[in-house]
Amino acid sequence: MRKYLFLLSIFIFFGNLTAQNIKGKVADAFTGKPLEKVKITSENISEPVYSGPSGEFLLSVEELPVNVIFDYPGYGRKVLHIEKYSEDLIVLLAPSEGSLSEVVLRSTIIPQELLQTPSAVSVLSGEELQRFDETNIMQNFSTVPGVNVHQGALNTNKMSIRGVGARSQYSTNRVKAYFMEIPITSAEGETTLDDLDPAVVERVEIIKGPTSSVYGAGLGGVITLFPARAEKQGTSAKVKGTYGSYNLIRGTMQASHASESSNLVATYNHVETDGWRDNSAYDRDSFTMFGQVTSGENGQLSVLGHFVRLKAFIPSSLNRETLLADPSSAAFTWGAARGYESYDKGLLGLSYKYNFSETFYNTTSIYGTFRDAYEPRPFDILNEEQTALGARTKFNLEGDFLNAPSRVSFGMELYNEWYDIATYENLYEQFENAGSVPGINLSHNEQDRIYYNFFFQWNLQVTSRLKLEVGLNLNSTSYELSDLYEEDEVDQSGDYTFEDVLSPRFGAVYSVSPGKNLYATVSHGFSTPTVAETLTPEGLINTNLKPETGINYEAGFKGNFLNNRLYAEVAAFSIQVDNLLVAERVAEDQYIGRNAGKTDHNGLELLLNYNFPIFSTLRARTFVNAAYNSFSFDEFIDEEEDFSGNDLPAVPQETVNAGLDLITSFGLSLRTTYQYEGQMPLNDANTEYRSSYDLLHFKASLKPLEMFRSGVMNDWEIEIFGGVNNALDEEYAASVIPNAVGFGGAAPRYFYPGMPQNFHAGLGVGYKF
Repeated sequence: MRKYLFLLSIFIFFGNLTAQNIKGKVADAFTGKPLEKVKITSENISEPVYSGPSGEFLLSVEELPVNVIFDYPGYGRKVLHIEKYSEDLIVLLAPSEGSLSEVVLRSTIIPQELLQTPSAVSVLSGEELQRFDETNIMQNFSTVPGVNVHQGALNTNKMSIRGVGARSQYSTNRVKAYFMEIPITSAEGETTLDDLDPAVVERVEIIKGPTSSVYGAGLGGVITLFPARAEKQGTSAKVKGTYGSYNLIRGTMQASHASESSNLVATYNHVETDGWRDNSAYDRDSFTMFGQVTSGENGQLSVLGHFVRLKAFIPSSLNRETLLADPSSAAFTWGAARGYESYDKGLLGLSYKYNFSETFYNTTSIYGTFRDAYEPRPFDILNEEQTALGARTKFNLEGDFLNAPSRVSFGMELYNEWYDIATYENLYEQFENAGSVPGINLSHNEQDRIYYNFFFQWNLQVTSRLKLEVGLNLNSTSYELSDLYEEDEVDQSGDYTFEDVLSPRFGAVYSVSPGKNLYATVSHGFSTPTVAETLTPEGLINTNLKPETGINYEAGFKGNFLNNRLYAEVAAFSIQVDNLLVAERVAEDQYIGRNAGKTDHNGLELLLNYNFPIFSTLRARTFVNAAYNSFSFDEFIDEEEDFSGNDLPAVPQETVNAGLDLITSFGLSLRTTYQYEGQMPLNDANTEYRSSYDLLHFKASLKPLEMFRSGVMNDWEIEIFGGVNNALDEEYAASVIPNAVGFGGAAPRYFYPGMPQNFHAGLGVGYKF
């Protein structure tokens, strides 16, 4: 018997040597309240552990040092590098909203912490996407420094990053977007985000500046949206309804299920409004499905589907006199034609991640998209059909190079899009009060457009303080045009190929002290012309256009202060763009694109996030995001008129976004948002300007069951909310059309008026089965 006890003691002794324990507690960083069911993992344990009712946890690891990861819904992910065993470790988690210090980016080709990334990346959490009335996700992007959003209407939005893409007339281009691994941006470079409801998005990451070394075409930057996930294990359902000014109705129904091996979410969303301007009614339905399932020990399968049906009338832009006298009116011709856009569109993608080992894995995605659109306009009726198929695969490998930690990623992306476009006469003037009536065919083209990217990135930890990054991308873009219009003598059918583009990138991060880093980067980017820029008003192709190219030089600082409660970023950049693509207006609401010179984009961006407790039951979050822009033409001569040295139109010189959020532990919160945009030139000659403006928004929310978290009440969630946008009823132009030209003696229609003071309120109810 003594022999067995001796052997048992020896076994326990050596077992403790090989698997030591790390003990501690997890608590809220502001209130000190213990957090139960925090998921705790590390790279060398197969099963996660969870914190207990008092926040306590016990984690057994075989060796040190080790990275321990703490995950909890609604809180920022925390990664702790532990070098010695501890029995009294205190881990403080900050609420995810505004907590950026330890965010791990997923949009970069190699996942890494925001602090360790040598570029300017802004992150919007799911909570931050609820900051306004949740009808238009792009309104949230407008709070990001360096991002300028023009909101002409719910369906008329465009965005530029650091001035790139600002010259677009009605849509977003030069900026690429992905929903998980699936491109939202079409093959010819146009991005539509305003039909994505915030309810289906868990997080947004915006990489500012050229990112062609990873994503190909995208001179302005890349936006990656990640689908909403089930936050808690089990099955849940929730509904949410909003009613607001101008008969705004928004309804959302969402069902979700999560287990150790799966995560499934399905969301239906409906938005409608009469609109505050004439001819501006809006109606949208969407359905989104996301699923993720663990496949065996080493695999993970993800599926994403999204479908939208939209019909939105178009009031179009106004001249300055009408903007001031009657901003709610529609442009006369658009009102008479009852112009609108309608479309069905969808995407479906599958992604599979396989871990060959702890240091080597592959992620491969295949996807398809479609769009079927019809748009009656005063000057014609546009009919479009787009279908696309694509695939993306990347390999990630970790190891040592010359005894220095190294991470490598390489892969390729292929995208093929078929685009059919036809225009017809609009006979609305011949049929009084009938709206748009189609006439004879004016043009008909089919375009088969294909691109591929080969990409490579290498991260090397040279010293404990210095990390280097090198990236390279090779892009090839070509298209085949079939001219199906037989009523003229011109046949533009043929094959066209842009020159291959090689885009390098170099970056470095230097740690001045723990949590405080300097970075610098040099990167190349490009953007190919869109279909709208390629086609003339007659529907013919302009084969002389070249891609815009640019080089970005950037340096900045990222750091935490005051025990991680204050996060700060400063970025200074200079982008030189060649072969600038400009839109030349040749008729009413009709434009052609052409290359016309060079531009300089110099700027300074600031981001400050500060979280602090006021009382044990009340905390505050403040933020200030600001940008100063000096964007100008370096060389630009248009029809013998020299605009060199002039400011770029449609971009403000300075922007400031600030907010104060008060959040209680018993479920009451108040969000205040202030937005300022400086004046901006409206044309290349800088003879017309849009005035600066200030906006103030409020939103309050109450979750009454937060005060009664016990028993059956744990399964219910109730939220009552309400808010006001443009609380001071500022009169302003929310969007502009650069270089608008008046025809027939009419004044140029530069302006989309901003929405006046408007209110919303609603109720959300959720239940966990």
